[in-house]
Amino acid sequence: MRILAALLLALLAHSAWAESDALAWLQRIHAATQKLSYTGTFVYRSGDQAETLRIVHVAGRNGALERLETLEGQAREIVRSGDEVKCYLPGSMTVKVDRQTDRMVFPALLPANLQDISEHYEVSKGAIERIAGYDCQAIVLQPKDKLRYGHRLWADASTGMLLKSQTLDERNEVVEQFAFTQISIGGKIDHGQLKSKFLAKSRAWRVENSGAVATSLAASGWSINLELPGFKKVTEMKRTQGGSSEVGHVVYSDGLAAVSVFIEPMASKTSLPQFGLSRQGAINIYSRQIAEHLVTVVVEAPAESVKKISDSVEYRKP
Repeated sequence: MRILAALLLALLAHSAWAESDALAWLQRIHAATQKLSYTGTFVYRSGDQAETLRIVHVAGRNGALERLETLEGQAREIVRSGDEVKCYLPGSMTVKVDRQTDRMVFPALLPANLQDISEHYEVSKGAIERIAGYDCQAIVLQPKDKLRYGHRLWADASTGMLLKSQTLDERNEVVEQFAFTQISIGGKIDHGQLKSKFLAKSRAWRVENSGAVATSLAASGWSINLELPGFKKVTEMKRTQGGSSEVGHVVYSDGLAAVSVFIEPMASKTSLPQFGLSRQGAINIYSRQIAEHLVTVVVEAPAESVKKISDSVEYRKP
């Protein structure tokens, strides 16, 4: 019995150490994507669709500077300076200006605070694999419930930079993937690479500013009684969208998955919206009408979660 007890304690200690080591890798990944500058090309895959993008990212004391452009299909370019984001759409001769809403984008997918992740995910180390010419440590995040997706991450063994990520559904099938095909990490980057290719032309384009400002939807009679363990509110604002300046937008996150709830007047819609459940790759969307408003929930999680969130939105006339 003493031998069995000693073996059990040893196994528990090893398991705790292994999880701690895996969590330390997540911290390395977050630090690398925030503190290192890099340039590279990555491929985004979702279902049978794929898109190749080029990224230039310069880390600085006053926030990151970044330019992201599509390399095939319809031209699109996103330039970020701190929390300001400009999206250049030459096809429609439009520049969309917005503020970052704490939604993580590749390769900066992890939050600064990782303490809640182990509460809702089993975190473990995988094998060493070769990605874009770099030896990478694989990290596996297995959800402890059916309300969120699983994830696999591959980080450069030397710098911790995230070079590949996969999102897995309830059947453990890949529904979304980002993977660098080429990347240069660190070193000095010419700031000229951060300027939009469309900067000169865009001076004559239409500018659409989201006008996002912090607000309290409760003052207008709205409440969201979210019952998803681990998800916390990170942003609550009012913005201009689809021609309406009265769109409420609330963002929740568990550190990996993001939940967005949009509330907009039906009167602002020029056509009848599609109600019910729809899906775009790893994103589940659910729309319904409440008190002459369209409520749309966009979730990076299984369909079970999006329905729960939509049902939690209520309106009481103030």
